Amino acid sequence: MDGPIVLLPVIAILAIAIATRRTLFAMLCGLCIAAAILSGSASGLVSTLFNYMYKGMSNETCQWLILVIVLFGILIKLLERSRAISEFSLCASRLIRSKRQALVGTFVLGIVVFIDDYLNNLAVGTTMKGITDKHGIPRTQLGYVVNSTAAPVCVLLPLSSWAVYFSGLFEADGIVVGGSATNAYLHAIPLIFYGWFAIAVLLLQVLGVIPKIGRIKKDWKRADETGHLLPEGYDETVKSGSSDSESAGSGMSANWHNFLIPLIVMIVVALLTDTDVLMGVGAGVVVAFLLYLFQKKLKFKELLTACFDGIMSMGFVCVLSVLAFSVQSANVDLNLADFVIDSVKPFMNGGFLPAVVFLVCAVYAYTTGCFWDMAVIVTPIVLPLAQAMGVDPILAGAAVFSGAAFGSNTCLYGDGIILASQATGLRAVDLMLATLPYALIAGGATTVCYLVAGFAM
Repeated sequence: MDGPIVLLPVIAILAIAIATRRTLFAMLCGLCIAAAILSGSASGLVSTLFNYMYKGMSNETCQWLILVIVLFGILIKLLERSRAISEFSLCASRLIRSKRQALVGTFVLGIVVFIDDYLNNLAVGTTMKGITDKHGIPRTQLGYVVNSTAAPVCVLLPLSSWAVYFSGLFEADGIVVGGSATNAYLHAIPLIFYGWFAIAVLLLQVLGVIPKIGRIKKDWKRADETGHLLPEGYDETVKSGSSDSESAGSGMSANWHNFLIPLIVMIVVALLTDTDVLMGVGAGVVVAFLLYLFQKKLKFKELLTACFDGIMSMGFVCVLSVLAFSVQSANVDLNLADFVIDSVKPFMNGGFLPAVVFLVCAVYAYTTGCFWDMAVIVTPIVLPLAQAMGVDPILAGAAVFSGAAFGSNTCLYGDGIILASQATGLRAVDLMLATLPYALIAGGATTVCYLVAGFAM
């Protein structure tokens, strides 16, 4: 399939999601449009639609992600029913006494949980939600902090799943330093400009140097005037000052270990298993189950009920993930990647190459929801092209990785936005709109830096 028509499903998804604030409906509409284009007839539309849904469910990465989501749902319910979150929030509230401290604490925790962006989004959002609610911080502000310390942090730290994966791409294309692709990635880290700028913009926004803009500004005003922390149009009400720890009363003990022990086990096991988040979350669930059982925090049947409820609580996210992978599969068959790359090939020359690569990868990742997949497709094209033009291939690779991080931060139906919105109780479209203005500031600065570096290097 050729021509601008391949952009129609993506445009429809974004437009419908913003207009209706119903991401699931928007995704389904976009998938139907893609199926209509690819089937070429009304009679084949339904079968094509179901074929892509089947492809989404059959995708090994999607299956792995659903297992992670389900296990994390179980862990969250165990933490809630045992009152571990309430106890931790009560303990943390003695140290965190202001809005700024709550946001800085969320930022610092996002840096600490650097192993994987899935783990980062879910763990940090779950941990800090009650604390920021107590201090009257809008959920979109929390979501922006959580979302923007996930992929940018993971892409900059060499022990993360992102670093391990992207190092493998360098190795596959023969880009090594001192005989090691890992060393090549270490040399690329200072050049992954989007990661640095996204974190810098976030920190400056949290500290009040960069003003609140867009959706976040609107929601701060709403929170200050009415106490409501969720954007307009939500069925549930979350008000300023509400938190589990507060409702528990002063008689609750402020224990941190029942909450932190499962999370520490999760992180340690993930590190010991080559950043396998699935193994880490599974270990965290087992430890939490046994810990609360032996402490008699919950009876055995109550623990089983919590596990079942945890699975059910993630049903919406699982369906959304399947649709996201279905749309990604349809975009591949629409040759969306080829259309984007062919459209900008005339500009891929000389010192402009790194900046153009970043912009192409950012647009590609934002429109398709593919981040690692995008890097696999683009890297074998970009790195040899950079070498042929005399541009540093490590710089060109860093531009690809920056584009992937931008997409993870901003794509409406990407796994980063989906998981961060679930952890913070937001719709994906509201989190995207809250993040996008600041991501564009970081993206603009990134483009300028790649222009300078492209000619300088």
